[in-house]
Amino acid sequence: MKFRYSRWDGTQKLDDLDAGDVLDALSDDLMNYGDLNAALQRLLRWGTPNMQGLEQLLKQLREARERELGRYNLDSTVEQLREQVQDVIDTEKGGIDRRLNEAESSEAKKLMDRIAKQRNDQLDRLPDDLGGRVKGLRDYEFVDDQARQKFEDLMEKLQKQMVDQMFQGMKSSIQQMQGQDLSRVRDMVRELNKMLEQRMEGRTPDFNGFMERFGDMFPPGINSLDELLEHLQRQMAQMQSLLQSMSPEAREELRQMMDALLQDDSLRLELARLSGFMQAMMPPSELSERYPFFGEDPLSMGEAMGLMERLQQMDRLESQLERGSFRPDDVDRSLAQQLLGDEARQSLDQLRKLTEVLEKAGYVERKGRRMELTPRGMRRIGQSALRDVFDQLKKSRMGQHQLWRGGIGNDASDELKGYEYGDPFLLDLKETLFNSIVREGPKVPVKMAPADFIVHRTEHVTQASTVLMIDMSRSMFLRGCFLAAKKVAIALDSLIRSQYPRDSLYVVGFSNYAVELKPHTLPQLALNDYVYGTNMQHGFQLARSLLAKHRGNRQIIMITDGEPTAHLADNGKAYFAYPPTFQTIQQTLREVKRCTRDRIVINTFMLERGPYLTEFINQMTRINKGRAFFVSPDRLGEYVLVDYVSGKQRRRASSRRSRIA
Repeated sequence: MKFRYSRWDGTQKLDDLDAGDVLDALSDDLMNYGDLNAALQRLLRWGTPNMQGLEQLLKQLREARERELGRYNLDSTVEQLREQVQDVIDTEKGGIDRRLNEAESSEAKKLMDRIAKQRNDQLDRLPDDLGGRVKGLRDYEFVDDQARQKFEDLMEKLQKQMVDQMFQGMKSSIQQMQGQDLSRVRDMVRELNKMLEQRMEGRTPDFNGFMERFGDMFPPGINSLDELLEHLQRQMAQMQSLLQSMSPEAREELRQMMDALLQDDSLRLELARLSGFMQAMMPPSELSERYPFFGEDPLSMGEAMGLMERLQQMDRLESQLERGSFRPDDVDRSLAQQLLGDEARQSLDQLRKLTEVLEKAGYVERKGRRMELTPRGMRRIGQSALRDVFDQLKKSRMGQHQLWRGGIGNDASDELKGYEYGDPFLLDLKETLFNSIVREGPKVPVKMAPADFIVHRTEHVTQASTVLMIDMSRSMFLRGCFLAAKKVAIALDSLIRSQYPRDSLYVVGFSNYAVELKPHTLPQLALNDYVYGTNMQHGFQLARSLLAKHRGNRQIIMITDGEPTAHLADNGKAYFAYPPTFQTIQQTLREVKRCTRDRIVINTFMLERGPYLTEFINQMTRINKGRAFFVSPDRLGEYVLVDYVSGKQRRRASSRRSRIA
């Protein structure tokens, strides 16, 4: 099979989400904290090895912004404008010299000499700052036609860029603007100010009438005055960010130049009023921030304004991605595609479908505003936990873990016998044919008689009743043991339900008190880390009462990280003390003796090697004759399940021996 790899070009398509894989990715988080909705939020945030999460997209976005900031020098925008204005001045001076040299008569030379001296003096007296130079050249009477045209073109270009920046979307209006004809812009700003004034006075402005007259000046999709104000706020924030991101000197020069561009005093006044209304009704947003540029590449005024728009789009997308784990639908996928590419759009599409995929598969269901696991989802998590444990068995080289298929009747063993009437007809064909050949000789056809039949002996399948006791004290949570214990409980429940359906399993959690836990609640079970106490006595009492319903093989599997530190006092309330008191130890061992008297075997899995715990477990095993294991949390599942299945096999063997005897 051949595989071809190529650079992402947008034509590729990410694989569809598999509901089982999504639930598997959620399982550890869900079992650790017990909150499906929080687990979904964290999955959206961090993703999986095969699916980008919001954090990966945030990282890409921040890297893209850092590249922009590291590329450009924003002060170069003012430097370029200074160079363009200086070019106008140099062109004018060159034109003056040329006109002086072209004068033929003495009178013409005298006149031209006087004009040249006057114009050169005016040019030399122009202020050093950019705004002063623009204002001075506006009032200057040019001698050279080429210089005049350069200046008019520059002013027209800057006017259009500035107005478009303030009212982005006015493409058609700006293209129709000729020279300094800003009358329609002035009318629009005046009407906008009237609407804002009416809004502040509590009246209802005629927004629809305004949009009928001036709607072509704004981008599509603006359907209310509030949306229009938000749009204007973003545009003004871009201009403010442009100024704030420059050095103080460059910022002041650009401000003066922008003021000089607005030759229409009435337009300047209306824009000032608009700015005042915007400040009052929509205070400057967090988008009006300074960007720390540290690059060298120059930028024109138009490029700088476009860059501000792009950076603020990045800021807006960043804000959406940061809260996207709570509201994934709020993330603008088109904006993400524009800034980060097609792969980002597809990743967001996948994230938006997480809940939908789980619902369609029947793993979760919506109840009000929250999602809850269904029984099918719980079974899937149990299978996943079981698979994780069996994967560890393979890695640890403990041998093949045989899975017995459930069914009605007896299981075949490796031991053979001659067939007797009434035996299950579990024929061993090789031995049966061999008997026939020995009796009849090597010929065809092969003739078989009842005496030739060899069958497998069968083993009787016993039942077992088990209580899994899980320590839920505060220390289990702090030491990171609780997730391992809960995962084993879910895996053991899945094992028994699928492979040993006649067995019974109960789960008991114990801290200061003991309580029975229903298997279907285990994935969402969370630990209360403020509960102190390890009340094994109450746990054994509850386990004994649960096992009293059953006969035959009964056992308790206890998972703990500490010795008993609590017991039930005479008033029925839990008494806690650490280090454990003599009374707590004695009350717990008394309950162990009761379990032993009822022929209940106690097997203990210890996750820590403390001296108190070791001494207590030694006393307990001497009384009960059960077994104890010191294991690490990551290997707990191996030992519990191997012990359980091995116990089943031994009971089969003992059953066979008793039958033979």
